[in-house]
Amino acid sequence: MSSNTIGGAVVSLPGTSLAVCTSGRGLPLKLIQSGRITCLLQTMVPLVYTKLQEERLAPAEGAGKPDGHQNGFRPDPPHPEGRRHSDRSARASVSLADNGDCCYSETDALLSEGRLEPLLAMALQILLPFLLAGFGTVSAGMVLDVVQHWEAFKNVTEIFILVPALLGLKGNLEMTLASRLSTAVNVGKMDSPIEKWNLIIGNLALKQVQATVVGFLAAVAAVVLGWIPEGKFQMSHAVLLCSSSVATAFIASLLQGFIMVGVIVGSKKTGINPDNVATPIAASFGDLITLAILAWISQGLYSCLDSHPYVSSLVCAFFLCLTPVCIVISSKHPASRTLLYSGWEPVITAMVISSIGGLILDKTVSDPNLAGIVVYTPVINGIGGNLVAIQASRISTYLHFHSAPGEIPEEAKGCYYPCRTFCGTGANHRSAQVLLLLVIPGHLIFLYTIHLMKSGHTTLTPIFTTVYLAAALLQVFALLCIADWMVHFMWRSGKDPDSFSIPYLTALGDLLGTALLALSFHFLWVIGDQDSDVGD
Repeated sequence: MSSNTIGGAVVSLPGTSLAVCTSGRGLPLKLIQSGRITCLLQTMVPLVYTKLQEERLAPAEGAGKPDGHQNGFRPDPPHPEGRRHSDRSARASVSLADNGDCCYSETDALLSEGRLEPLLAMALQILLPFLLAGFGTVSAGMVLDVVQHWEAFKNVTEIFILVPALLGLKGNLEMTLASRLSTAVNVGKMDSPIEKWNLIIGNLALKQVQATVVGFLAAVAAVVLGWIPEGKFQMSHAVLLCSSSVATAFIASLLQGFIMVGVIVGSKKTGINPDNVATPIAASFGDLITLAILAWISQGLYSCLDSHPYVSSLVCAFFLCLTPVCIVISSKHPASRTLLYSGWEPVITAMVISSIGGLILDKTVSDPNLAGIVVYTPVINGIGGNLVAIQASRISTYLHFHSAPGEIPEEAKGCYYPCRTFCGTGANHRSAQVLLLLVIPGHLIFLYTIHLMKSGHTTLTPIFTTVYLAAALLQVFALLCIADWMVHFMWRSGKDPDSFSIPYLTALGDLLGTALLALSFHFLWVIGDQDSDVGD
């Protein structure tokens, strides 16, 4: 006779006599004979590990056949719903945690069938990382406000074109990694410790390859976009841009990758939904770290430009030579090997979109009357990207959990309209409402923080605050609507939203944020609300 009671006091499995205390009342564990421990392990392993091994061996058995997972994930075999629900039930049957009363097992799916995340818990989980990420973007804005007066930034103005592209790496790479691993945690795909670390190492190596390539291409885009309007080209400046961009992308991506893995593994152990916290924390220090590294390397290489001109070339060559090593490591794991060949389209396209935003920033900063835009650009871009990344990650997890690849829920079928994103009581509707409500109070806190630090070149007047908040609200509203449509569209098209949607969304956030902010400052200048000397 077998009985499974989750969240109660006893879990009884065939061939065992195991009593487990999960209610926190201090009941002692019964002693288990060593032979019965072996029996217990034998009954548990097939539930979570045998299926994983069968899936890993499937490509080898079906070599030469189309496997349909060129876009980053493998479709379920026939009768996906039955197998998915039965696997979830099997995992839930051995779960020793209920509603956070006990530590979560690393072999359990964090979300269960039919379980609706409490609204207050979701809001609180999002709020702290959101504020942390916001203060990170404020710090990045204050750093950018200072370094814009450095010799490298004044004489090689194309560095400003690099800023949104390199800061956008957190959306292209860090947030994509966070979303993929969060989905893997929530649907229970990190069952085996060996498989978990193979997945993590493969994804980190893949991220380094993508960071190096994107950093190089961002420098090329900055050179081209800087050359087209003015018709001037200097080889020494081009080499400096390439070296600074590649070195910054590689170092910042490596540091943030380690932070990201720690956050997701820690969230799993504490029972916090990583979809709510991973993507904001990925950006909390990402902007500050990336911008500080970019400024330091650019200024250092610029100071060596006349006395040691070969240093920039050596730095660029060194980091490019590390790329083949990362390619070999990432190709060892099936999931990262697939993305190594198919995951470039969104990353490169997002880099191009962010570079256009960088061109807008470069031209705006060149106008002395609009110098105040610098300190606010990382803030509005970072906050918009953080919020839309949370929503995209949550929708992606929902689809992985409830739908087969290529199929979308009934409520998402038909022509898209904005009310579908915000009106309703579903999990994704409620998260969109919470995220939109965070925009105005969050930006007010960050604006007041900048004001207290006496940073920037703009006085915090009521007119400025109103115009700025309107731009921020419009940006996030548009991004949440685009995310709702894009994630479902990519899922229906057979592409994994975790790998494909977030780079586009964060890049669009950079472009929309920079453009709306530039328009806001132009509008403020026209109506006479102008302060170009504050913070000097």
